[in-house]
Amino acid sequence: MSRVLITSAIPYINGIKHLGNLVGSQLPADLYARYNRARGHEVMFICATDEHGTTAELAAKKAGKPVDEYCAEMHEIQAEIAKGFRLSFDHFGRSSSQRNHKLTQHFAGRLADAGLIEEVSEKQVYSNADDRFLPDRYIGHFRLHRPRGAGNQAPLPQTIRAQGPA
Repeated sequence: MSRVLITSAIPYINGIKHLGNLVGSQLPADLYARYNRARGHEVMFICATDEHGTTAELAAKKAGKPVDEYCAEMHEIQAEIAKGFRLSFDHFGRSSSQRNHKLTQHFAGRLADAGLIEEVSEKQVYSNADDRFLPDRYIGHFRLHRPRGAGNQAPLPQTIRAQGPA
């Protein structure tokens, strides 16, 4: 018997998941977890909602709610959907949890100690109206440092309308 850790891609928090997300990510991982359990292996199958970044911010703004409140509501909805489909998660958490923060800091520390983290400088667009640096998807229809075919293009906020190639 061996120990098997299984994770699936963590779903963005921006709304109810569609069947494609379930079929393309969580269901295959669930099947693999069940298969390994049936073979007698000790399995830990985990997942969480991704509550960080622009995706969460934009969805919360669209819903007219603070980000933390919106994320808490959406996490509960997504956890219920997982239960409804009888996904066999051992733990379905949140990327915003203290547990996740501590674990992330632990691994970041180990990577830093091994010399695997490099400090770099980047140019970013600053919005005086918002008093912050803007994520690339707020800037316009051109992409800054995004791979070809990258998704999640979001509409621009009212505070900035960058001009650039479409």
